[in-house]
Amino acid sequence: MHIRRLLHTRYRVDDLDKTIAFYRDVLGLTETRRSESPRGSKLVFFKAPGSDHEIEISYFPGSGPVIVQADLTHLAFEVDDLAAFAKHAESLGYPLTDGPTNTSSGHIIGFIDAPEGYEIELIQRH
Repeated sequence: MHIRRLLHTRYRVDDLDKTIAFYRDVLGLTETRRSESPRGSKLVFFKAPGSDHEIEISYFPGSGPVIVQADLTHLAFEVDDLAAFAKHAESLGYPLTDGPTNTSSGHIIGFIDAPEGYEIELIQRH
């Protein structure tokens, strides 16, 4: 038996409404569904264009506050124009926290932080 495919990645958050707005309005992801787990977690799923993989946002205050340490994890998204995306994100209160940086492969990368501090990598490929 082998794993067939990756279905979703989960991030727990303290502010569900602010996080939903970030993934929808800043990143432009599509909300695919909402549900509640048997233990009472509120779950909201998002999908990026061209991807089957979902991002699951989980709100469960019973687990205590979310504390995201630096350089723990990140999501990476391809963008057509990093400068234009950075301008859009900054207009919504999310400036780049690192970059833009030209990589040895010819790509341009930059980073922004989601509301809870999870890092988002943005990659403009050439």
